[in-house]
Amino acid sequence: VQLQASGGGFVQAGGSLRLSCVASGFNVDYSIAWFRQASGKEREGLLCISTKGLTEYYEDSVKGRFTISRDNAKNTVYLQMNGLKPEDTAVYYCAGDYFADCPSGTLWPKSTYGMDYWGKGTQVTVSS
Repeated sequence: VQLQASGGGFVQAGGSLRLSCVASGFNVDYSIAWFRQASGKEREGLLCISTKGLTEYYEDSVKGRFTISRDNAKNTVYLQMNGLKPEDTAVYYCAGDYFADCPSGTLWPKSTYGMDYWGKGTQVTVSS
């Protein structure tokens, strides 16, 4: 299994970015989640999308601003980020595993949510 995240960049506060995560090697149902890690802080899970396209949010601060979607024909998951704030500046990672449904936010460490497969991160920088 391989995951490749892309789409990061530099944006002004209030702007938008769309990140992509291309997954390869999964042969059955899988969920994909997005995480981020800001400099000097622990990695945190943001939101997840299940095999059937259901979203589970792990981080309240991105609700209403970030959405996740998937195109199974392209094996790609997207993270649409709107209303970006300077505090969203971080390296963003996508991760996945053979979960038909997204892992529950109460049962797993917030830094992994049980995901075993990780892509390299993509930097997002939001200026004030």
